[in-house]
Amino acid sequence: MKGMSYCLHSESHLDTGPIYVRENGKLHVVNQGIQNVTPKTRPFRLFSRGFSVELCMNREDNRARRQRTDHFIFTYTKEGNLRYSAKSLFSLALSYISDNVDHIDSLIGFPEQIAEKLFSAAEARQKFTEPVTGLRALQKFTEAYGSLVLCSLCLRNRYLVISAKLEEIKSFRELTCLDLSCCKLGDEHELLEHLTKEALSSVKRLLLKDNSLSDAGLRRMTAPVRVLKKGLENLLVLDLSCNPKITDVGIRYLLSFKKLNCLDISGTGLKDVNAVIKRIQTQIGLVHSKVPLKEFDHSNCKTEGWAEQTILQWEQAVIATRQLEIQNSSSALLWQDTQNKGSSQMQAGGGRNKCIWKLAVL
Repeated sequence: MKGMSYCLHSESHLDTGPIYVRENGKLHVVNQGIQNVTPKTRPFRLFSRGFSVELCMNREDNRARRQRTDHFIFTYTKEGNLRYSAKSLFSLALSYISDNVDHIDSLIGFPEQIAEKLFSAAEARQKFTEPVTGLRALQKFTEAYGSLVLCSLCLRNRYLVISAKLEEIKSFRELTCLDLSCCKLGDEHELLEHLTKEALSSVKRLLLKDNSLSDAGLRRMTAPVRVLKKGLENLLVLDLSCNPKITDVGIRYLLSFKKLNCLDISGTGLKDVNAVIKRIQTQIGLVHSKVPLKEFDHSNCKTEGWAEQTILQWEQAVIATRQLEIQNSSSALLWQDTQNKGSSQMQAGGGRNKCIWKLAVL
């Protein structure tokens, strides 16, 4: 009993209450003498003693880490304490779908407000810059929403973007303004052929300044309008300036654009300017202007629509790729130059040895 009593007294800081022990058929209170002692409260512990946390951020890839933390929003309180809250179910669903946007079957009939948020989420993840899946995802949006994705597209001086993203550019529908100035496309470029398709019959403003076009290119571009009354039939503004291979013959093809309000053919290869001016005025009612018109101010044509940032991402990716190619090319040239210098030095050294050898023989 003494041993038991000692044990209980040593743990007196615990609020255990009275303890009874039966001995020889009678109950005895063994901790009655310490009931009046004020118990010490044990501090509350969220985790057991010895608990530790180890940050393993470097042991996981970025995708796995993002999937684990994307479900929460982390903020700081005024006191500097870290606070987190769970994202809404809509946000979680939007994130998941945008990560797998290329697997969507169709968006036709889907609400425009939610589709715009989905497009922005996928754009933030640069899904439309990926080589194959990006085109497939972009087509789902252009098929369903047309001009909302892009109503105006400015690719002035961006031939590299056109070359790298031609199929993506061709997927845009219901454009009203298209600026391809200073791209040196030529008569045979695939994009010029695409201009005659029904998908771009909505174009009202077309800027083709300085594109190495000739009469053959104009004949091909106007064929659907002249023959089938389709294609660029709604064209209002056309800029063909600075294309010196366009002659009086090519201007005849433009007379099929009956809705044309403004036409710029300055800097072309016209021979009989007065005859051309008279023909245009007689057949489509355009009057010659001696001063530049504001309709041909290229600053008025800007990229507008959901895909504004997508076009910018394409351009940045093309520039980065081009810089890397130039860097690699410069490194290769430097290596080749070093090799050539080394060979020249070896040849010069061999010649001197030969001369020394000959002198020794003599």
